[in-house]
Amino acid sequence: MYTFSNRLRMASFILMIVGVLGIGYGFLAAPSTVEEAKAMVADAHHGGGHGEEAGHDAPAHGNENAEESHGEKKSHGEDDAHGGAESHGDEHGEHLLTQLKNKPWAAVYVAAFFFMMLSLGVLAFYAIQRAAQAGWSPLLFRVMEGITAYLLPGAVIVFILLLLSGFHLNHLFVWMDPEVVAHDKLLQGKASYLNVPFFLIRAAIYIAGWVTYRHFSRKFSIAQDSASDNSNFKKNFRISAGFLVFYLVSESMMSWDWIMSVEPHWFSTLFGWYVFASMFVSGITVIAMITIYLKSKGYLEQVNDSHIHDLAKFMFAISIFWTYLWFSQFMLIWYANIPEEVTYFVARFQDYKLPFLGMLVMNFAFPILILMNSDYKRMNWFVVMAGIVILLGHYIDVFNMIMPGTVGDQWFIGVPEIGSILFFLGLFIYVVFNALTKAPLIAKRNPFIEESKHFHY
Repeated sequence: MYTFSNRLRMASFILMIVGVLGIGYGFLAAPSTVEEAKAMVADAHHGGGHGEEAGHDAPAHGNENAEESHGEKKSHGEDDAHGGAESHGDEHGEHLLTQLKNKPWAAVYVAAFFFMMLSLGVLAFYAIQRAAQAGWSPLLFRVMEGITAYLLPGAVIVFILLLLSGFHLNHLFVWMDPEVVAHDKLLQGKASYLNVPFFLIRAAIYIAGWVTYRHFSRKFSIAQDSASDNSNFKKNFRISAGFLVFYLVSESMMSWDWIMSVEPHWFSTLFGWYVFASMFVSGITVIAMITIYLKSKGYLEQVNDSHIHDLAKFMFAISIFWTYLWFSQFMLIWYANIPEEVTYFVARFQDYKLPFLGMLVMNFAFPILILMNSDYKRMNWFVVMAGIVILLGHYIDVFNMIMPGTVGDQWFIGVPEIGSILFFLGLFIYVVFNALTKAPLIAKRNPFIEESKHFHY
């Protein structure tokens, strides 16, 4: 049985406390008026905003001189122009305020989704191993079951954020604003699908399906340890095969609902697969890192280099698969250059160039260069180092998917972003390692456990 060390438990609590403070600071520091929003942007640019104001003021003084020379008479056209400028300024100010108020919400949402995504990716990998009756992986089943324990609290937190969006406590999803929909024919055409009640019902169905499978699969796995036959193993096989069908559909729809609808004018038929690849490689990476940690503490002694090698092969292979999907999506949109499609990548190239290109280096160039060598896949410290980079890269991937549609160009990695990561990392560590203490780390009566113990490549 695994024992959750006091040091690791304390570290998880510290991470959560520091994270809550960072998140709280983000919400308290968010502007409440247009004037505060403009002042924040001006301060952030260290005087750049004053330069812009001076630039706008110069033509105004020129107009005043011209008006004096003409007897200070104003035409109706000038009145309309000034009225239009004021209206545009008001709209810009409100838009800026919405973006800055969204920033802490978006930071929490990105981190909440990312850590939930880790457990969901592991659940998919676990179900595949069960349905395939894989012989190499049963030694890792309890690690996977421990990681998937986070799915319930993680998904509930994401659902609460979606619910708060539906109550208009934030503006993460622009299509939830009736005033916006009233002036947007495209959103009106999507209203039968993109409406708050149906959106939340779908979310509840996704989460219920995932959590239900995890509950019964874990139940049958534990029961198999003390069973006299393989009936629980067979039940697990059947529900895993059925779950994979539900997972493929629900994961795709979830990615449309929870991520793609942040920018509801844009769509991609590859998006569900793209999000799947990101969560799948991230989940496998977490399995490898936690397995290596447990081995370093004297647990899972029968897990050998071949198991780590296979996990690292999956990390490498799915990283390449993710790159294939990213390039396929990007290249087709770039080549076609259709305005309603290409705006998605234009925004990211203009305002998110560093995280956008950095993500490619971390998620493709780094894995292919580091994990190509078979010997490196057997070196635990090397796999952990590669895993940290891959996880950071896919956090940035989620960041790139959500931030442009919620905060526009008003992004930076600040206190609420770091605080959100720390809080959910602490919660993830606590839930996962606490779950590992609830059952033996070896699935003793799994029919393939002996094959797994003697697995060598």
